[in-house]
Amino acid sequence: MANAVFHQAIWILPSHHLQNSGIHQEFGNVSVKSISKGFKFDLGLSMSRNGGYSSSKGNSFAVEASTSQNSVVDPISAPSNTSSNEFQKKSSEAALILIRHGESLWNEKNLFTGCVDVPLTKKGVEEAIEAGKRISNIPVDIIYTSSLIRAKMTAMLAMTQHRRRKVPIIMHNESEQARAWSQIFSEDTMRQCIPVITAWQLNERMYGELQGLNKQETADRFGKEKVHEWRRSYDIPPPNGESLEMCAERAVAYFKDQIETQLRSGKHVMIAAHGNSLRSIIMYLDKLTSQEVISLELSTGIPMLYIFKEGRFSRRGSPAGPTEAGVYAYTRRLAQYRQKLDEMLH
Repeated sequence: MANAVFHQAIWILPSHHLQNSGIHQEFGNVSVKSISKGFKFDLGLSMSRNGGYSSSKGNSFAVEASTSQNSVVDPISAPSNTSSNEFQKKSSEAALILIRHGESLWNEKNLFTGCVDVPLTKKGVEEAIEAGKRISNIPVDIIYTSSLIRAKMTAMLAMTQHRRRKVPIIMHNESEQARAWSQIFSEDTMRQCIPVITAWQLNERMYGELQGLNKQETADRFGKEKVHEWRRSYDIPPPNGESLEMCAERAVAYFKDQIETQLRSGKHVMIAAHGNSLRSIIMYLDKLTSQEVISLELSTGIPMLYIFKEGRFSRRGSPAGPTEAGVYAYTRRLAQYRQKLDEMLH
């Protein structure tokens, strides 16, 4: 895996979405239940010992709905004569999409950014939109981003290109008032929403005293070898910053505790994050060594797709090309999904 470059690969798999089971619905760790006043998202998350989030509601993401008993069903993939549990058993694959944010204003200026919260450039916006086009036919049920604006912008812009036209909604669980004020009161609107969960554990590596410094000027000042050691070694941090190992500890712990749980329940997940937090996650997914991961390069705005099946992650596909046919290695189930998507939308 030395000098592995993943920015040209993208993979695909079929869809699996929600099933109707009456007024109260359970799909993985996500539940929909009926109340009389309206809809609201409630994550109920609190800090856990390992730095991740835990929930007093069993790590569930609750969607409370009106008294209407209309089902929340994906018309593409949900057979009308199949129960939720039966369909879940048949559809044992889940998609995991990874996207490094588009170019930021400090990427453009060649500055160490780390956890400084700067937005995308015009090029970064275009990269995010192009990433969205590349994943427009992959089902997405839930989105995770870092807490930094460049990752959130990337996720939101990418989803504007998705063929399902569902609206990504950032969850606000910082206070009871935030939860109450972000309540949704339309069942039809709720059906067209995708929850977006932000987590600082997915933030870029904290570059300490290098943040805001020009990379070339820093190399001239401290020497190329020292700066290269700070940037590319696995366990040596920059002054008062994080090493890749330290970044991996928080990012992978959060992935295993929160995101992998969603995948195991059959949910299709997209993560918009950063070069080092995503490298850390890929190290876990592909079982890379500390020497292999330091050679891993990720380009901005290029999506990658993993398939989670029977407790294992795998990559499939062909090199990225200028057209959709050149990007995806179509499977039989994907072709069936695309056909149903075309029939529904045209």
